[in-house]
Amino acid sequence: MDLDIDQHVFFELLRAGLWRDQRPVQAFKSSRVRDSVDWENVYQLAQEQSAQGLVLQGIECFKNHNDNPHLNVNIPQMLLLQWIGEVQMIEQQNKAMNAFIADLIEKLQKENVYAVLVKGQGIAQCYEKPLWRSCGDVDLLLNSDNYKKAKQNLLPLASDVAEEDVKRKHLALTIDNWTTELHGTLHTNLWSSLEQVMDDILQDVFYGGYVTSLEFKEPSMGSTVQVSLPRADENVVFVFAHILQHFYIEGIGLRQICDWCRLLWTYKDSLNHGLLESRIRKAGMLREWKVFAAFAAEYLGMPADSIPFYNNSKYWKRKANIVLTLVLESGNFGQGKDKSYKQKYHKTIRYCISFGLHAKDTFRRFCLFPTHALIMWWKLMMLVLMNEVRGK
Repeated sequence: MDLDIDQHVFFELLRAGLWRDQRPVQAFKSSRVRDSVDWENVYQLAQEQSAQGLVLQGIECFKNHNDNPHLNVNIPQMLLLQWIGEVQMIEQQNKAMNAFIADLIEKLQKENVYAVLVKGQGIAQCYEKPLWRSCGDVDLLLNSDNYKKAKQNLLPLASDVAEEDVKRKHLALTIDNWTTELHGTLHTNLWSSLEQVMDDILQDVFYGGYVTSLEFKEPSMGSTVQVSLPRADENVVFVFAHILQHFYIEGIGLRQICDWCRLLWTYKDSLNHGLLESRIRKAGMLREWKVFAAFAAEYLGMPADSIPFYNNSKYWKRKANIVLTLVLESGNFGQGKDKSYKQKYHKTIRYCISFGLHAKDTFRRFCLFPTHALIMWWKLMMLVLMNEVRGK
């Protein structure tokens, strides 16, 4: 896939924001690029990928370290102010979410419920500016006993409760306007060997003590609460499996891939590479890992020596190019996909359109991961059919 000028500038700024690259952004060395870039499109790309904060960091980095006055970013002032205002709102949301997490964990601890924070706010701490990462849901990992106790304690506090996935032990609640997801397993709904590794990691976290912790401030008491997180060796596998879950089922955006990159970067000197490789191989996702490693190096500018099992060959780079196409089409959690047909058409036509769209995505995934693409094609078709039968 050839990037247009706006996409090229977007990725240059994203890389600068991710790694605080102090060199002038390469895209702006060309006057043709500087004069042609449509900043509204760059801003829209940042929104679609939930990367507003990172791209703004890239703009800051360019302005702060550019010693050539002729290389001007030239962002319209009103757009830049809007952008800054949006990132300030993200910062406030993160502060509010961190306070909510502290209060929630403290409530659970008082009821002898042990929960481990996964994804989101834990991964945010791996960024240079954690509060500039777009926040999502609060995800709590629990073992079987704690999952039951957490439900009992949190259901009375919830203003809204989604349908529970009993098999996966997954329940989404809305508490104080925050979506809180309880996970009694790490299952992904992908293939069986991956689910087995996720079960092993759950055992290691809860019964092997493979955890670390962060301090979150509890606002009402002014005190801090120790919040448990998975150890980095377990977390990098879980976060990557979560990427694949969205990649195969609904689409993946850059925010989740950036999370994985920053996690790997932060713990690059302490990761157990032997353990990591054995888990990746056992889960059957080494090919996926190598493709996304190539993507991280080629398009996100991640230093190659900090990516385990990265292979700098043209073969993997070509595969990374297909991932780029899927990521740009999908956006964050598949939000970039046009789903308006679901409201426009009768369910038979709706099913045919869904079938065609899934077939198109499956063909491209097949070019990347043939076996897993076919497995997920069958699973997704069954899911689409069941949803149509239920009228969803």
